[in-house]
Amino acid sequence: MQKTVAVWLALCAWGTAGAQQILSIVVKDKTTNLPLSGASVVVRKQKVVLTDSLGYAKLSNLPIGAVTLETSYTGYQTHLAKVTAPFRQGDTLAIFLEAEEEALEEVVIQSTRTSRTISNTPTRVEVIDGEELDEKSNMRPANISMLLHESTGLQVQQTSATSANASIRVQGLDGRYTQLLKDGYPNFGGFAGGLSILEIPPLDLKQVEVIKGPSSTLYGGGAIAGVVNLISKTPSPTFEGNLLLNQSNIGQTNVGGFVSQKKGRIGFTLLALYNFQKAFDVDSDGFSELPKSNNFSINPRLFVSLNETTALILGHNTTKGEYNGGDMLVIGGKPDANHVYFEKNSTIRNNSTLELEKQFGGGSRLKLKQSLSWFDRKLSIPDFVFAGLNTNAFSDVSFAFKKKNHNLIAGLNLVFDKFKQKDTTTHHLQSLTLGGYLQDTWDINEKLILEGGLRIDHLNFKDLSGDNAAAFVLPKLSLLYKANQKINLRVGGGLGYKTPTIFTEQTESTQYQNLLALSNVKAEKSAGLTADFNYRTNLAPGLNFSVNQLFFLSRIARPLVLTADGLGSFYFANQTKPVISSGFETNVKFIYKQDLKLFIGYTFTNAKAKYLVANQFLPLVPKSKLNLTLMYEKEDNFKLGLEGYFTGQQYLSNATKTPAFWEFGFMAQKTFGKLSFYINLENFTDQRQSNYKAVVNPPFTTPSFDEIWNHTEGFVVNGGLKLKL
Repeated sequence: MQKTVAVWLALCAWGTAGAQQILSIVVKDKTTNLPLSGASVVVRKQKVVLTDSLGYAKLSNLPIGAVTLETSYTGYQTHLAKVTAPFRQGDTLAIFLEAEEEALEEVVIQSTRTSRTISNTPTRVEVIDGEELDEKSNMRPANISMLLHESTGLQVQQTSATSANASIRVQGLDGRYTQLLKDGYPNFGGFAGGLSILEIPPLDLKQVEVIKGPSSTLYGGGAIAGVVNLISKTPSPTFEGNLLLNQSNIGQTNVGGFVSQKKGRIGFTLLALYNFQKAFDVDSDGFSELPKSNNFSINPRLFVSLNETTALILGHNTTKGEYNGGDMLVIGGKPDANHVYFEKNSTIRNNSTLELEKQFGGGSRLKLKQSLSWFDRKLSIPDFVFAGLNTNAFSDVSFAFKKKNHNLIAGLNLVFDKFKQKDTTTHHLQSLTLGGYLQDTWDINEKLILEGGLRIDHLNFKDLSGDNAAAFVLPKLSLLYKANQKINLRVGGGLGYKTPTIFTEQTESTQYQNLLALSNVKAEKSAGLTADFNYRTNLAPGLNFSVNQLFFLSRIARPLVLTADGLGSFYFANQTKPVISSGFETNVKFIYKQDLKLFIGYTFTNAKAKYLVANQFLPLVPKSKLNLTLMYEKEDNFKLGLEGYFTGQQYLSNATKTPAFWEFGFMAQKTFGKLSFYINLENFTDQRQSNYKAVVNPPFTTPSFDEIWNHTEGFVVNGGLKLKL
């Protein structure tokens, strides 16, 4: 919430003048003394004058006597002042505005490891804050799928028609090219990828940071398309407790809670959430659109201040899930000769983390991060089982320090990843990556910030052909130019790579059947560029406007593609021609007095696989997506939200086009002290794929499934209560 703070007004000497008065004014930032171009000055609540590029404006035809001036500017406290004519010619009234408290306490970005505010970070980072997280948790409290689905430039791609498995796409690229992090730890890849976003609850999140474009310099292999970093809440001396109860018409029940507090040198956070889902068949075809599932997560974290300069964070997360989709009679325990198909996923995830930070003089700090993750999954369909254990270890030590106008960070990390298929030796994958990185953020002057980085990785990868070693040199460069208080520009680019893997959207959708082991494959390489322009201003008193225009280009060389061998089996092979994704995003915001907000987001994506002979467009990537959100809120009282989303035509793998479609949602929440009630109508126009064609194809004892390009569950109503303890 923005808070009103005092402003300081300095008046030059006044003298006599004629009855028709002219007043010269200049509006500046109190802290920096820089002029504020486009500041709004209102006289008698009628006449509006905007300051020029140097912060100056002239008010003419002012009457003799007292006049009220109202001065406002985006991010600053609106000021009311009375001045009295007559004025002395040649003098100028100086108005110094102080930034509002919320602007002074701007969001600090963690994903770039520089501890900078978002407005001073050359790397483009989008932040989904706590307020928006709270709204999205009303829609889907069980996991983060809705949060990511409704963000510009992100796409949640469902990979299973019966079990709802899904992955995250950034700017049209396959989900394996996006690095999903929790507090900077990469523990959601490999065999866990297809279920990760279904098993991460939003209840303990403080913010979500999204970097679109190459991010391998800091995060290594896998960050080709971008990074989604989920930032957890940390404890404060004030106790925080939240309880959530949710129920939907599609048979989903969610019960969860989050508590945190810090006393003295010790603090803690604790998240616990249970999700139950009944099998749901919206189109009465006898097959589930949502599986019967039971999912439980518990995540305690301990924060210890060992002394004034040393802090320790210990955490552990356990998630256990059972997902049973397919034929509704089989799910209900009544199979027969004509009803035999099922798809079951049984998962256990254990993840332990340790973070140790030592502060030194001058803002320097040494940080050690360590995580160990085990993901045990069994995927079963009739006459076939694919099961295995995915083990991941991540170690990172970094040292950050300042030197004049430079913020530098240097580090080493070690990543071990192993997958061992159970009951067979077909798929045994193992990789060990040792990397070193250096990043320098250079404040050249008040308007120009340059950020450069370099990573060198040595990858040792084992597949059927034996050990494969490769080295990667990954530079990165980003530039931020702040033209003035209203305009800034960012440009950035870098290289990346992806370790070979069998875990992709295609193999997940086929349950890894008839898949041959990796052999004689090489890591994919990438190059990417992004450029964006930001503009913000006051269109009228109390009405703030901002626009962000982003352009992006990514090129993936020697892409690893699933290929049929002509004998009923599939294998991965590197292609000689690249995958290229280009396009732009436009994000517009209108905010009126912090209560009424309109968000407009448009994404254009042109993603092509150049190795294809005929239609080269990547399947299931809409060229056009439009997001519209209108929100009205009275803080600690109520909020109302209306959303509309347009998805353009997409190509399927067989080169046919899907129809474009709209979907709409509505949310309302009412707060009574510490208790809030909410109701959410998601997709109330009942947009779903089965309205166009059946998703499940006969014979139903061994069915095949269409690719998922639309919603499968249709109209969803859910509601519940949230209690602050």
